[in-house]
Amino acid sequence: MDKYQVLKKFFGYDSFRQGQETIIDALSDGRDVFGIMPTGAGKSLCYQVPALMLEGITLVVSPLISLMKDQVGALNAAGVHAAFLNSSLSAGQYRKALELARAGRYKIIYVAPERLLLPEFLEFARHSCISMVTVDEAHCVSQWGQDFRPGYLKIAEFIRALPMRPAVGAFTATATREVREDILAALQLESPVTVATGFDRENLFYKVSAGTEKFAEVMAYLRAHPTESGIIYCLTRKTVEEVCERLRQNGILATRYHAGLSDGERRQNQDDFLYDASPVMVATNAFGMGIDKSNVRFVIHYNMPQNIESYYQEAGRAGRDGEAANCILLYAPQDVVMNQFLIERETEHDVLTKEEQKLVKERDKERLKQMAFYCTTNACLREFVLRYFGEYTTNYCGKCSNCLTEFEEIDVTETVQAIAACVKGCGQRFGMTVIVDTLRGSQSAKLKQNGMAGNACFGTLREVPAYRIRQVMQYAIRQGWLRVTEETYPVVRLTEQSHEVFDKAPIFMKAAKEQEKKSGSARSGRSGKKQHAQPYADVDYALFEELRKLRLQIAREEQIPPYIVFSDKSLRDMSARKPQNASDFLKVNGVGEQKCKKYAELFLARIREQTKKSL
Repeated sequence: MDKYQVLKKFFGYDSFRQGQETIIDALSDGRDVFGIMPTGAGKSLCYQVPALMLEGITLVVSPLISLMKDQVGALNAAGVHAAFLNSSLSAGQYRKALELARAGRYKIIYVAPERLLLPEFLEFARHSCISMVTVDEAHCVSQWGQDFRPGYLKIAEFIRALPMRPAVGAFTATATREVREDILAALQLESPVTVATGFDRENLFYKVSAGTEKFAEVMAYLRAHPTESGIIYCLTRKTVEEVCERLRQNGILATRYHAGLSDGERRQNQDDFLYDASPVMVATNAFGMGIDKSNVRFVIHYNMPQNIESYYQEAGRAGRDGEAANCILLYAPQDVVMNQFLIERETEHDVLTKEEQKLVKERDKERLKQMAFYCTTNACLREFVLRYFGEYTTNYCGKCSNCLTEFEEIDVTETVQAIAACVKGCGQRFGMTVIVDTLRGSQSAKLKQNGMAGNACFGTLREVPAYRIRQVMQYAIRQGWLRVTEETYPVVRLTEQSHEVFDKAPIFMKAAKEQEKKSGSARSGRSGKKQHAQPYADVDYALFEELRKLRLQIAREEQIPPYIVFSDKSLRDMSARKPQNASDFLKVNGVGEQKCKKYAELFLARIREQTKKSL
């Protein structure tokens, strides 16, 4: 079969997405490849299609058990023999899987990086025809990446140990210039065909909310979207527990995930989310890498993550099916302090020298600063992220909260000068909260104890809201007039440019005319109407809901996640086309021959039944 026949037969698609064909052609010709493609762009097809065309076995190095389980489940459902080899298998299951692999049962085998150089696996690989090695989540090989995994450093050694070098493909969704260089060097890619399709995910709506009532905002969103599945990321285990419990008390089917839970509970909770038994997952960043759940309609960050890379990857778990999805970040200044504390306490990697560890920590602090700028900017949020990754575009996307908010230029000269004078007057000894409270004239005992109640600037901005003073302070930091020290408890200090505050007048800052009050649909524009970023104009949404119920029923009977049966995108296309026979059913997006044989009769019957009811 050629690549088009493989694409249609097993995966049910008629054409390739941007960048896929170039990568598939290169790997099929035995060339190395470096693919940088956003989540949802179809990276897995880039190595799965050539794997089915090449003679031997394709090994996919993958970082998480959940990722392997999902990918293998989806492949087997599509009629492709695949397996995974990791610590979730018993000794007997592992030996049996290797035995079947030696017998040529599997075309694609997923394996954890730490298992590559184990004697039993290495012996198998040396005596098998390994035509391709694919490295998924390749940024894990970089010490500058957000998910550095020492086991990835062994991949190149494993490839050198094979009797014949296979084609090597490396794939990632997040890669700054430093990370790209690390991947190329650590994996020893040979003249790779490099394809970067861009970091933009047009179906995602980005929003930053700086309100104080975080939980109320989450509840307002969930009540406005009762049928949607999504992830709520929290910075600490304690916050995960608190948010999950409050959601349950409010009638939300939510579950939790963090490193403090037992392996069994984590697996069960993850399955409850994947199978839609608990459609809302509350988790730390320990959850999500490789989760291939296509119908995640929202990702809410209850706290600000440590860096743009992590935020982009976590937010990117929404809308993998290409349908509209929301990425909402609930920001509070305290998040910066907490992240600073976590960076200082981060576990050191033995594989790094003391000097390298110091550089990594400094880099982490700089990345945290960029993340804070994202949360406080008035510019286009999408453009901010793309620029961080080296892409330059227009400064208006029309699909983020900043672009849909009306701004005005306001004179903040007196506010900036008062802030700078207060920082100078206190001897540059305090953080943002103390500065704001001093300028507002707070009567707190803390200010009396530390002497700030007697500061010459005490109460000078009594009429200015606290949130506005914080906005102006963040603006001054971005302009270089102030800086925040990189300590466990950050302190606001002056810079060499601070004198410009008093030399330059007036000072204008862009600010929202009115703070956003509603949390309803983040996809709503000024008109308040929901924006459906989907191509099917004739979707029968009553039928779509019926097909979702049928999908859930099948998934429970087969004990597989619903999205492995069909994605929301496939069901939406089905609801628009209303196929009447198997031939029509094969034309639906994402329906291959195996799924047509297995499910066509069931879905066609439900379509006919629902069509009769609507007449």
